[in-house]
Amino acid sequence: MTMMEQFIGYLAGHFDNSQQLKRFEREGITGYPKAEHKNTVCNDRIAGLPSDFTGVFVLEESYYTTDGKTNCMPHLFLFTEEDGGVKLTSYEMPEGYTKESFTYENLKETAFESLRISEKFTSIIYHEENGAFVGKSVSMFSPVLKFTLEERFDSEVLEVSETFEVNGKRTFGYDLPLEYRRV
Repeated sequence: MTMMEQFIGYLAGHFDNSQQLKRFEREGITGYPKAEHKNTVCNDRIAGLPSDFTGVFVLEESYYTTDGKTNCMPHLFLFTEEDGGVKLTSYEMPEGYTKESFTYENLKETAFESLRISEKFTSIIYHEENGAFVGKSVSMFSPVLKFTLEERFDSEVLEVSETFEVNGKRTFGYDLPLEYRRV
């Protein structure tokens, strides 16, 4: 199995943090969202990929529910093998979609040449450490808005920590990473 096959095998699928929330409830920890990820390989929906293309496009559908309200956050990522690891490059949502409608189920064939790399997001290189893939990205979305993404995943769990800071003060994020397990 190649590194990319193992990586995508860990990452693709349907995950949620329900086990973590049950543990938090027993431990008296509150304030964390109900969270869900649906990560679907979508190369079959990208038209005109180069004949030597070895990357894997993944549509990540993320849903966060707090106070009875669900916020959806879809992302299109390209994963490629580089520098002894796997590189994540974020792409802009293709034209014609909203964050609510950008799902694998709704994704129509999209021309590769129409896809645009996100200029705001700093790519991540994931490296294998003790059977898991680990990566971190720090992106400046504006001169005062910093986004930090840290991930660690293996065959059992995806651990995701996302924080936003404005002028050095955290405005979103949690002390502990969200733990997603396969549904």
